[in-house]
This record gives sequence, structure tokens and C-alpha cells, in this order.
Amino acid sequence: MPFVRISLRKGKSPDYLGAIADNIQRALMDTFDVPENDRFQAIHQHDENELIFDRNYLAGPRSDNFVYISITTGRPRTGEMKAALYRRIADLLAQSPGLRPEDVMIVISTSAPEDWSFGDGMAQMIDPDWRLRVAGGRQ
Repeated sequence: MPFVRISLRKGKSPDYLGAIADNIQRALMDTFDVPENDRFQAIHQHDENELIFDRNYLAGPRSDNFVYISITTGRPRTGEMKAALYRRIADLLAQSPGLRPEDVMIVISTSAPEDWSFGDGMAQMIDPDWRLRVAGGRQ
């Protein structure tokens, strides 16, 4: 149940944005045991003065094609799984849309099941009877 926020500078084509989103989802499926239909992503495009980043801090040099990927997930993953995800995302984004690995920054945040509501004002992850309430009308 990851939620992915993708931040980059404005001006990229729909195909470019689609390649980023699709390849992040593919990497999550490959390394984080995420089902194909568990896909929630938001792409945020920024003017030049709205996405501020150091071009060399702990990696780089970064270009104007810098992409920041923030992944909020509910189930904790091992350090090995996280490292595999970082590598897989960088590799896939290098293939399409052609991003340099230096331009890909990823941050993973973990939350508890009670921190999620997928709609209907319910905490589906901690309420075992939520399907019954939806099927039978709200109680």
C-alpha cells in the first residue's frame, strides 16, 4: 500500500511522466512485494524556483532533471529490500525515460496501519469488518 509522490521540474512530456510512474510501480512490485493494482501516485511538477536541491550533496552532480521520490509505506521493509528498491528504481529510470542515477533521490517513510484510510471514512487496515459495513450500508 505505498503512496508515492514524485517531484520534478515542469516541462516533461506525458510519456516521460508515465515512464517514471510506471517504472517506480514496477520496481515496487519487483522488490517490495506490492501487488500490481496497489498503485497510488501523485506527480508534482515545479517551476525552477520551487524545487530546490543541492547539486552535489552526498551524490551528484545533479542536473535540472533531478527527481525526488517520496514513498510512504505501511509495512516495514528490511534494509536489503530498501537497497534493492533504490537500485531497481535507478536502473529502470535510466532505461526509461533516460534519467541518470545521480538525478534520482528516494526517501522511504513507514507508517502504522491505523494511519491509512482508503476512503469511506474507514480505517480498512485495522477494521476487520469494514467490508461488511460497506456491503450492508454504514452502521
